[in-house]
Amino acid sequence: MELKLRQAGNYVTGRVAQSAPGETLSPDYDAPESFKNLHDADEETARVDPAGSARAEEPSSLRARMQRRPSAKGNNSDYDIPDSFANIPELREVMPIPSQDERHTRITPSYEEERTLEREYSSHQNAQRRVEEGEPETEKPKIEEVSRLATEIYTVSYLILFAILGTLARLGLQALTFYVGAPVSFSSVWPNFAGSLVMGFLAEDRMLFRFEWGMPTYELEILRARDNGVDNNDTGDSGPKRAAVDLAAAKKAHMATKKTIPLYIGLATGFCGSFTSFSSFIRDIFLALSNDLVAPDAGPTTTPRNGGYSFMALLAVTITTISLSISGLFIGAQLALALEPITPSLPFTFTRKFLDKFAVVLAWGSWIGAVLLSALPPDRFSNTGAAETWRGRATFALVFAPLGCLARFYASLYLNGRLTSFPLGTFAVNIFGTAVLAMAWDLAHVPFGAVVGCQVLQGIEDGFCGCLTTVSTWVAELTALRRRHAYVYGGASVAVALACMVVIMGSLRWTDGFSSLECKH
Repeated sequence: MELKLRQAGNYVTGRVAQSAPGETLSPDYDAPESFKNLHDADEETARVDPAGSARAEEPSSLRARMQRRPSAKGNNSDYDIPDSFANIPELREVMPIPSQDERHTRITPSYEEERTLEREYSSHQNAQRRVEEGEPETEKPKIEEVSRLATEIYTVSYLILFAILGTLARLGLQALTFYVGAPVSFSSVWPNFAGSLVMGFLAEDRMLFRFEWGMPTYELEILRARDNGVDNNDTGDSGPKRAAVDLAAAKKAHMATKKTIPLYIGLATGFCGSFTSFSSFIRDIFLALSNDLVAPDAGPTTTPRNGGYSFMALLAVTITTISLSISGLFIGAQLALALEPITPSLPFTFTRKFLDKFAVVLAWGSWIGAVLLSALPPDRFSNTGAAETWRGRATFALVFAPLGCLARFYASLYLNGRLTSFPLGTFAVNIFGTAVLAMAWDLAHVPFGAVVGCQVLQGIEDGFCGCLTTVSTWVAELTALRRRHAYVYGGASVAVALACMVVIMGSLRWTDGFSSLECKH
């Protein structure tokens, strides 16, 4: 691990030397130290089998691709992200568990080991900077540093934008998968699967942000690692083992940069976290337990059954959702490997110079637009006298969605780094969001209230609670933690959340019962 750390540190700090002296670089983003707490951006395993995996491209083909794809050399920059951003779990990288014959060539640190390595890596970087500051003045590239406030604005704007898009994707996929004769009657499982799949793809991808420093640095290191593995005939730590270390260093450097890019944070934390919903998952578990999980073709009521069948239904919802979500995470990672030859790379200058600024306008404009659509729903004017359903179906959810996403983001920043074996931030938001959804559900299912109030409660459930809680992050953490810690964390999350549901929703269900909604849509 120490060798891997040194390789990564040298690789990161060496990027400035690759630029021509006196060259003016693109903005260097000043970001908080807390960005280190972005769990899903931390490295876990070596992605390419250095011994010659069939998935990895040969050096000749890599060189050919690098020649075909122009680099943005001369525009090097990296976002200066707060250290606490490393606590955000959506940025943690995941990989399928390697087979037994690959364990001797792959480096697979657990989440706890990775957090220790992250701290050592940061200390190494700080020490390296102190050494460089004490060296004699030499001609170095000029870096235009962007303020930390600007970096924070870009990150928050991407989170707002992708929270809205993730909510729309979740509501749309739930509507598409809730149909007569559906093999799975609870439609919340499919957004959780799809969001986890996207999370796995983003974590494993090496092409979208290929020009992380204005040049394809990761591919260059792949070539170097393969050359070491093929050309070095010494014994000991030579050959494939040395290639694995070099490749792990390249991957570490790539991930250390990728998790500081506001666009990547928006995609992983904003979109994937909002696409999935832990509170909806727990709600479906409770509805299965209380025999209130209505199928698309069963009407508003369910057939009475004994407690044993209700317990089996509880297990079915739990096992189906967790297994499909974890499978989606691994499938997404494998898709990133399979599609790597054809995955496009985002232009470096376009992202830094245009997309960041455009996202600020688009995100805040979209949020304001959702507020206006809720105040003046389009169906009020298109079909006068008919029931206004837009607000209950989508617009109120879009108003509350960014609030839930931002709350989850900052909770992860300040809580996830406190205990490496138990991500407190994700646990706290999942439990709190589940409790809020249970209270909103009860208020919406009591025999009084108006249509607008019911629609607001529906917006809180789908928007705020749906984006505050997340399954994609949760399953990514489960696959990254050590096995014993993963069982404790996963079991505690489901048990505590379900207990909250039983206390809050059960108190109404098993006394007065649920009344029909005033705002059916």
